[in-house]
Amino acid sequence: MPVTSHDVARVAGLSQSTVSRALRGDPRVTAHTRERVLAAAAGLGYTPNAMGRMLVEGATRTIGMVVTDLSNPFYPNLIAPLHDELAALGYRMTLFTERLEGEAVDGTAGLASLVDRGIDGAVLTTSTLGGRVPRELQRRGLPFVFLTRVVDDIAADAVTVDNARGGAVVAAEVARFGHRRIAAIFGPPDTSTGRDRERGFRAGLAAAGVALPRAAVRHGGYTVDAGQWAMRELMAPRERPTVVVCFNDLVAIGALNAAVALGLRVPDDVSLTGWDDLPMASWEICRLTTVRQSMTEMARAAARLVVERVEGRAGPEPRRIVFAPELVLRATLGPPAG
Repeated sequence: MPVTSHDVARVAGLSQSTVSRALRGDPRVTAHTRERVLAAAAGLGYTPNAMGRMLVEGATRTIGMVVTDLSNPFYPNLIAPLHDELAALGYRMTLFTERLEGEAVDGTAGLASLVDRGIDGAVLTTSTLGGRVPRELQRRGLPFVFLTRVVDDIAADAVTVDNARGGAVVAAEVARFGHRRIAAIFGPPDTSTGRDRERGFRAGLAAAGVALPRAAVRHGGYTVDAGQWAMRELMAPRERPTVVVCFNDLVAIGALNAAVALGLRVPDDVSLTGWDDLPMASWEICRLTTVRQSMTEMARAAARLVVERVEGRAGPEPRRIVFAPELVLRATLGPPAG
């Protein structure tokens, strides 16, 4: 017969409830008692039954992370530290990759799978400003935290970077280099990241006395293809911009590819900047000037917030952790030609 917690209690000379509390790390159990329980469990070869613990505690100790595209190299930079921090806190992580947001998406089935698969909380990384997922999770009372993006009218814990400040810093830097013919490839306007980075950049240009013509602006998804498409259009007129500011590294890499295909030298003919500081941004083939956000620390902070909320150790007011952006100067930003 398999060894049970009752066998451990008998050997340790304690009640089964005390053994159960000791094995799950309940702070009410003294260190001496916990050592007795662990010694008895080791001697018997006892392994706690996860399903039984879930039934007793009414919790799965599992946190769901919602992403949209695992082929996007941005997400692994969040997934790994989030997983590690949750593991250190005694939780498992499960990934939900269904597209749950967007006008053309019927996320009913995916949303049901998210809330019905026995998770204690969720980390949302891809919410849109009108997103239904956080609203539904809030309605159902499932704890969650926003990571990298927020939804303005949802009062929930969030970990973000100061996107508006980062946009203003980039604007000031390109103006300091002497650029006056500036173009921008902004992100999706229905996301807080796209909206706030654009807002900060426009404010920074206005403070520097530099105009941003409507013809020099493109919006698109955070993809390489979006960057290539926008760059080709922006480089088509006779009077080309001297710098194209991209608000995502993948977009900037797409723009860099398009520039090379057009026979342009970066930064001699046109400068480029990105955002995120993905590992590939520092590769010698890219050497991309970009805005760094502390993805590892942001993910770890989100893990701590959601666990505290799940365990009832957070107050009723939503908590916001905002990281400062950092401009990383590399080879793709220089003064305008001539």
